[in-house]
Amino acid sequence: MTAIKADIIAIDGPSGSGKSTISRLLATRLGVTFLDTGAMYRAVGLAAHRQGVDLTDQEAVRRLMQGIELQLFPSTIDSQVIMNGEDVSDAIRTAEMGMMASKVSALAVIRQTLTALQQEIGAKQAVVAEGRDMGTVVFPTARHKFFLSASAEERARRRTAQLQEKGLTADYDDILAQIKQRDHDDSVRSLAPLKPAEDAVIIDSSAMTIDEVVQFMLDTITKP
Repeated sequence: MTAIKADIIAIDGPSGSGKSTISRLLATRLGVTFLDTGAMYRAVGLAAHRQGVDLTDQEAVRRLMQGIELQLFPSTIDSQVIMNGEDVSDAIRTAEMGMMASKVSALAVIRQTLTALQQEIGAKQAVVAEGRDMGTVVFPTARHKFFLSASAEERARRRTAQLQEKGLTADYDDILAQIKQRDHDDSVRSLAPLKPAEDAVIIDSSAMTIDEVVQFMLDTITKP
């Protein structure tokens, strides 16, 4: 375990870039909290999907957020997510919920609510925070910022393998198309678009192992 001063490490990047896995491992190595913000948006997307919420109806979206209580706990694979007392950890990890997360994250009332919650957590403790706007919006003064990416094809391959390992049905071509669509949607939205912070270290992990990425980040963080 590497000791650091209580601070924020922000890791942003597109869907399937390995942010959650790498952020969790980095947090473990540093002995700090892993803040899985992507899981938060996926959980809200799941709730909206289940309730058939019209995402163009701002009042309906406000009611949705008022009725959601989220808890995140560390786990060996993905964060354990409890929504209103139900473990939705597996339900939120489908490609469909990834698309739903992209849709709800573009809505101001949802983003404002979750951003405030994330900032509240970060104000109390050192965290490794992963998402799409950690370094640009949520924690703009974070001391360490990384933007993690990989080719769309490599990200689709990883996501397909991840889902299949869980025993879930996963079609590579469908997932690739969804990743490309989500990249587009996340990048062109007017509210907190996906982009590297100006002072972020950009990492293309297409040809790197998870351990290599984590070690590179550790070396960057701990260098004098």
